[in-house]
Amino acid sequence: MPDVTPPTAAPSGTQTLLRGLAVIHAVAAGARDLKAIGQQLGTTRSTTHRLASALVDERYLRLLPQVGYVLGPRLIELGFQAREEVPLVVLAEPWLAQLSAHTGDTIHLAVRDGDEVLYLHKTPGRHGPEMRSRVGHRMPLLRTGIGKALLLDAGPAEWQRLFEACAGLPTALAGHAAPNWDAFEPRMRDYVAGQYAFDLEDNEPSIRCVAAPVRDASRRIVAAISVASTVPYMPMEKMAALLPQVQAAARAISAELGAAVCSNGAAGPQSE
Repeated sequence: MPDVTPPTAAPSGTQTLLRGLAVIHAVAAGARDLKAIGQQLGTTRSTTHRLASALVDERYLRLLPQVGYVLGPRLIELGFQAREEVPLVVLAEPWLAQLSAHTGDTIHLAVRDGDEVLYLHKTPGRHGPEMRSRVGHRMPLLRTGIGKALLLDAGPAEWQRLFEACAGLPTALAGHAAPNWDAFEPRMRDYVAGQYAFDLEDNEPSIRCVAAPVRDASRRIVAAISVASTVPYMPMEKMAALLPQVQAAARAISAELGAAVCSNGAAGPQSE
C-alpha cells in the first residue's frame, strides 16, 4: 500500500512538541481554561486536557483554584538559567556592531554599579579624537548620557541625591554639567518621557552622546547603550536623527533578554 502521508506533515513527536509549546503560549497570552486553550490551538477538549496535564506534571504550567492555568516554576527556572548562560555583551554585540557600522561613532554598553557607570563594551569611533572611556572604566552616573539612561526609572529623589553628590566633584570633571538642580530635573523628566538620554558635554568638553535603556524580562533597566562623538560630528540635528536608531537597538537587545515589546515598539517601563 503506498504511503499517503502528506510530505509536509510533521512527525508525530514533533507535532506533540509544537502543540505543547502552543499550550504554553496560549496560557502566557491569558488563556486560563481548557476551552480557551483549545480554541487557540484548534484541538479537542480531550487533547487539550492531555497536553495541559502533562505540562502541569512537568511544572511548565500550574493549575490554580479559581484562577486556572498559569505559567509554572520550571519556566522561571529555565528563564533565569538562559539569562545567566548568555552574557549581556554577547547578546548585545550584533546590535552594537550594526550601530558602529552605520554611524562610525563610538558605541558603548554599560551597567549601573552603585552610583557609577561601569562600561562593559566599547567600539571606538572612526572620526574625531579617541574618548577616555574604556571597558572596565567607571564614571559618575549623572556625568554621562548612558548613566542618565540607566536612571530613567529611578525618580527625582534618587536623581537629586546623585546630582548633589556630583556637585562636590572637581570642576575639571564636571565639565558642562547642568548648573543647578532646577535646570537639571526638567531635563531628566523629558528623558523619562522619551525613554532616552543625551550627554551634552556633561562629562568631557566637546563630547556628546545619544543613549537609551536596555530592559530585561521584568522590564527593569539593566543596562544602557550609547552612540558618542565630538561636537563637530554630533550636532543636535544628528542627535535627533540617531535617536530612533539607538532606541531600536536598545529594544532589540531588551528582546534578547526577554523584555516584552509594547504596541508602540518600546520596551515599556516597569509598572509600579
